[in-house]
Amino acid sequence: MKNLKIAILLLVIPAFAFTVAHKYYVSVTKIAYVKEKESVQIISRIFIDDFENLLRKRYDEKITLAIQQELPTVNMYTERYLKEKFQIAINGKPAKLNFIGKEYEDDVMLCYLEIEDVKAINSIEISNKVLLDLFPEQENIIRCKINGKNKSFLLREGNLSRLLNFN
Repeated sequence: MKNLKIAILLLVIPAFAFTVAHKYYVSVTKIAYVKEKESVQIISRIFIDDFENLLRKRYDEKITLAIQQELPTVNMYTERYLKEKFQIAINGKPAKLNFIGKEYEDDVMLCYLEIEDVKAINSIEISNKVLLDLFPEQENIIRCKINGKNKSFLLREGNLSRLLNFN
């Protein structure tokens, strides 16, 4: 009987250990300076369900992403939110972000942004607060390719921006 109790415990305890869901809140943003086009091209990858929850809480509880009949206001809300929470300054001056659009790939939303008329980059300051207002444990990974140099860093609560110099 004692062996039966031990066997049951050995089977039950691991089952409980793996039923507790741990959610990671992360986005990955690639920033590339294309000198020939004088533009900074940005692709931000954000989990669809996290962004959908944010849009529902912030703007409209009826929003559902990645469906055929997506509400026409989704692009407007996405653009508004990204421009508020993601900012870039180039050579010490705030840059104007243009929202190009978005698409879905598996469980990720890809958001495309661009900064035009960038002649040269001596410094770039990146601030990314995306999803931090909903998920304080959110981490935003930034990968940059500027002037032939690759740099990566992590932004999260308490460390929301980074200044990179290219002199």
